[in-house]
Amino acid sequence: MDAATTRDPADGAAGNADTARRLAALAIPTFGQLIAEPTFILIDTAIVGHIGDAALAGLSIGSTIILTAVGLCIFLAYSTTAQVAHLLGAGRRREGLQAGIDGLWLALLIGTVLGIGLFAGAEPLCRALGGEGAVLDQAVRYTRAVVLGAPGMLLVYAANGIFRGLQKVRITLVAAVAGAVVNTALELLFVLVFGWGITGSGAATLIAQWFMGLFLVVPAVMWSKADGVSLRPQLAGIMAAGGDGLPLFIRTLAIRAAMVMTVASAARMGTHVLAGFQAVNSSWNFAMNVLDSVGIAGQTLVGAALGARDRRRARMLTRATGIAGLVVGAALGLAFAGVGLFAGRFFSPSPAIQLLTAVGMVTMGLFFPLQGWMMALDGILIGARDFRYLAATCTATAVVYVAALFAVVRFVVPALSNDLARTAMLWLAFNVVLMGGRGLANGLRTRGTAWMR
Repeated sequence: MDAATTRDPADGAAGNADTARRLAALAIPTFGQLIAEPTFILIDTAIVGHIGDAALAGLSIGSTIILTAVGLCIFLAYSTTAQVAHLLGAGRRREGLQAGIDGLWLALLIGTVLGIGLFAGAEPLCRALGGEGAVLDQAVRYTRAVVLGAPGMLLVYAANGIFRGLQKVRITLVAAVAGAVVNTALELLFVLVFGWGITGSGAATLIAQWFMGLFLVVPAVMWSKADGVSLRPQLAGIMAAGGDGLPLFIRTLAIRAAMVMTVASAARMGTHVLAGFQAVNSSWNFAMNVLDSVGIAGQTLVGAALGARDRRRARMLTRATGIAGLVVGAALGLAFAGVGLFAGRFFSPSPAIQLLTAVGMVTMGLFFPLQGWMMALDGILIGARDFRYLAATCTATAVVYVAALFAVVRFVVPALSNDLARTAMLWLAFNVVLMGGRGLANGLRTRGTAWMR
């Protein structure tokens, strides 16, 4: 008789409890790292919002640029996590750490090119996102101040790939807390004491990004060196890290392109709608990292299970992670909608923007269970290194969403009588088409077995 059919039910319950504990032990500290950049933007939003409506709208454009650019390089963390976890699961620790070091060199190279390029192209990029007049000026000031911190944040991503793969993620929580403290202190000093305005806000974030990067890279390098890993840049390893991350880059590019189109659509609905959108979007970016941390915890465990060729355990972990994402999403959505009723006061003194923020956050909160489940399965497929499938389905979903968004903005929005209805329609389209489409694709994939091969 198969051993699975004779197992004591109590053993299954104990196994589920152990899996839940392992997911939580990885997810909670991972959340600390994930919230670093959104926390910086959230702090920027709260302080800049009291400078004026033009500054807040400009921050919306500038932060979209930096979040998009840095977010496109999230593959540095995801691909490194999957690779390190697989190699460690197969008992090849030194090779896994070497892959992590190669990822650090790739992060520094990409971050340097990215920072210089965005600094030079700040004005046309901000203009392309709908910035005009005072809003354009504020957006350019913020973008040029913050983008030179990009190498620091990319080093954070790559270093965390090492820590996640090793399942040593508490240090990422310490780094995130320390970075948030540094950013907040400098933000208050530069903006409120020195009076540097939105430029001071960007400069504070830049310094915090480099602080976090060095905070994490130093121990990552020391641990790798202790295992005999070469710290010199190796072209073959750097190219392999880049090639492995290319499908993830395409996946993220598609998602970010969809987000950029959402911001551009909000910008064309007026300054108030854009300012309210920024308040909701910065809060959502923060909250979504709670859901992402669940997916990354599952990604780490599933990657190790597949590295050890234990498909039965990988399947069990997939179910557990999906349920965890759904439950956490439901709880978080309720909290998000509740906080949204009064959160607008935190971002702006304008009653109109406060009301638009409330409408947006309540609408978003309703869809958090879907988002939690979708993000959990997303992490699982990344842990399985099913990168090409994710690239193809995210691209297809983004194309459908952009087309639907164009139709909504062109034909539906003009028929709506006020900014409240336009804001609700924008977030409904985002959740139903973009998030719903990704959830459908991920759910269909994990029902089969191809992703485990």
